[in-house]
Amino acid sequence: QVQLVESGGGLVQAGGSLRLSCAASGPTFSSYAMGWFRQAPGKEREFVAAISWSGGSTYYADSVKGRFTISRDNAKNTVYLQMNSLKPEDTAVYYCAADRSRLATMIWEYDYWGQGTQVTVSS
Repeated sequence: QVQLVESGGGLVQAGGSLRLSCAASGPTFSSYAMGWFRQAPGKEREFVAAISWSGGSTYYADSVKGRFTISRDNAKNTVYLQMNSLKPEDTAVYYCAADRSRLATMIWEYDYWGQGTQVTVSS
């Protein structure tokens, strides 16, 4: 069992930056691929970024490529999402998730989810 707790959300102006963190419990964190998803009001949850268990592979949604960076520190059981050049359309609740098998982009492939952290970007 893995428990995930997101933090770092908040209100920021367009063009600004935020760094989200996701702290994981359990001794097997380093064996999980990790992902970030987001859900805006009235919309479906969508994939943002993912990282392999070693951190050697990453994958991004086209909408955030070049602006967001996913990383992890297995010694700290933490995965990060650095968000730069934020836009109003990035406003959403951001969730981190853990996948026991491999780097993935689909919601159904992830086994554990955090409760989410709100990111609001004002224009």
